[in-house]
Amino acid sequence: MESLLAIENSDALLRAMVGMMRPDHPDDIEKATRNLSSLSGMLEGSIVLRARVRKALTDLFETRRAGSLYMNLGILPSTGFFSESWRRIAHTLLPEEKNPEDFLGDMLQSLFDRNTDEIWVGGIEDEVWIDFILALCLDEEVTPENGAEPKQATLPRGLSALLDSLWIISYKITAMGFEPELLRLESPYYRAEGMMSSPFLAQNLETRVFVECCLNRWQDADAVRDDEKQLLVLFDQCREAVERIHRRSLHEGTSLQLAYRLHCLRDHLRRGEQLAIIAGELLREKSGRTAYPAIVALFKHLIFASCRKNDLLTFWQQNLEITAHRVTEYAGKAGEGYITETRGEYFWMLRAALGAGACIAIIAFVKLLFHGIHLAPLNEMLIYSLNYGFGFMLIYMFGFTIATKQPAMTANAIAASIGEAKGKVRDLENLVTLIARTSRSQLVAIFGNVAMAIPVAVTVSLFWLPLFSHPAISVADADWLLASHHPFLSGTLFFAAIAGVCLFLSGLIAGYFDNLAVYNRIPQRIRQLPWAARYFGAERVGRFAGYVERHLGALAGNFLFGCLLGLAWGMGMLLGLPLDIRHVAFSSAYLGYALAAYDFSPPLAAFVWAAVGVAGVALVNLSVSFTLALIVALRARGVTFSQGNQLLRGLLRRFFTSPGEFFLPPKNGAASANGN
Repeated sequence: MESLLAIENSDALLRAMVGMMRPDHPDDIEKATRNLSSLSGMLEGSIVLRARVRKALTDLFETRRAGSLYMNLGILPSTGFFSESWRRIAHTLLPEEKNPEDFLGDMLQSLFDRNTDEIWVGGIEDEVWIDFILALCLDEEVTPENGAEPKQATLPRGLSALLDSLWIISYKITAMGFEPELLRLESPYYRAEGMMSSPFLAQNLETRVFVECCLNRWQDADAVRDDEKQLLVLFDQCREAVERIHRRSLHEGTSLQLAYRLHCLRDHLRRGEQLAIIAGELLREKSGRTAYPAIVALFKHLIFASCRKNDLLTFWQQNLEITAHRVTEYAGKAGEGYITETRGEYFWMLRAALGAGACIAIIAFVKLLFHGIHLAPLNEMLIYSLNYGFGFMLIYMFGFTIATKQPAMTANAIAASIGEAKGKVRDLENLVTLIARTSRSQLVAIFGNVAMAIPVAVTVSLFWLPLFSHPAISVADADWLLASHHPFLSGTLFFAAIAGVCLFLSGLIAGYFDNLAVYNRIPQRIRQLPWAARYFGAERVGRFAGYVERHLGALAGNFLFGCLLGLAWGMGMLLGLPLDIRHVAFSSAYLGYALAAYDFSPPLAAFVWAAVGVAGVALVNLSVSFTLALIVALRARGVTFSQGNQLLRGLLRRFFTSPGEFFLPPKNGAASANGN
């Protein structure tokens, strides 16, 4: 206590008090609680110390501008997602100038100047902080001993700044509530007489009434009272409107900008509610003690925001959630089409996979032809990307199925099922059934791709030699193909993982473009093109718009997946890095071309190791893309799955009791009885 009493400067006294509260380790909440309780005891035992601390706090609020603290700290600015991202990056590299002598927000950050302070400040119970405020005896009577100040005749600057901030925040809420992106999903309401009625507008009018009443009540306690309850009701109505917009965006498309606007609006509503409660409670009774819980809640939030002011990861997580949910939702719907239930669907999947295998053998041969031309690296990368991209688009348009495209899609469907299960045994059994169906669907697709890619590659080689008088590929190229697929003496498994990442990204890309089509009303806009209707007819334009609505995401995902495969190899070539891709269907086709080049008598050891490498490529392709897609889908839905062991036991039990279910659907086409 003596050390605190020896400090004359108010700012130094506050810094010393924060230093006494702060534990040696930020996670030591118990020590922080003891420190704060000890400080409260000192204040209770010393009238002089209480007076000095009260004066320091009064100086803090009376001599510094508090607008930035209430209106900016912990609230997203209206600049936009990318502008705010860049600001956080720039201010992390080169922190902004602080002026604690003039701005209350900067002073708060100088007092709690460690990024870990939010841990122990938030960890201390609210009741302990309230006891600390009570120990200050803010309503203590004026005596010669304590030197307290009498109540001011005019509104204190700190309270005036709070009310001014509330009013400005209210105007911002009104402006954001009428943003075009929000109005597209939530139209204003209109009264019968034609006057517009919106909670975003009504809260501004009510805020003005509330602030004026607060000013009157400070001068005259008996003045007409209009407390904050009606204003809080209007804030709740605004929040309900925001949540309606959020829910509709999950069905009608969303964007990063919309997600950012919604988050920004929520921040302003929460801060407006906090300030209204504090102002109302402070003016409701002389002591203002009923405002202490709200003050503590705001204080903790401000410290949290101060410590994470430039935290880019938290910012991205908050704003990408709604967009990621929407993208993975579309991918999940697409993934449902890759999961077979009946034998009819199963054999349809097999036929589609066989067709894709034949196409991939042709695409692989075209790639080998361009490789033999020896173009410049940049041109070669472009040719490879277009070959892959247009080839995958044609495969999709023909209705064929690439096995490795399935995991990124089916993982989202499984994530949705996990979200619905919520640990219920019955639903977990249904999840086991879904995984079994997914397993057999992916296995038959892999079999179809490989089973057709190899013979078609051999057939192309056999026809190529008599037609052009030279083999499709030379023996030297065949040696290189086999060596490049050795599972241990080459980077084939690492390159397969790169392809798995590309497969995962292609699923997100497909979901993104599906969302884009809905959000931007692309099909509806195509139908309204006057020149298209004039030259092609309204009916044809309508059919085209419907096709775009159903297939834009898949077409874009397939094309850009091909571009990613070409870019991975090209970037490795241009930068001199060991980058390439290995895709199981293409690798199988290359085995077929190598087999024909050796006249069906390849080096046995090299061929066997290459075959093992192709099997490893299949495993890595599927596992990497599936794992990444599942993780993103679970996080996008906010699903935490703690029943992993229970699910694993269920899978093992189902596999040993009905192993055939993981490879072939039941004959009657019905799902397993265990899963229904």
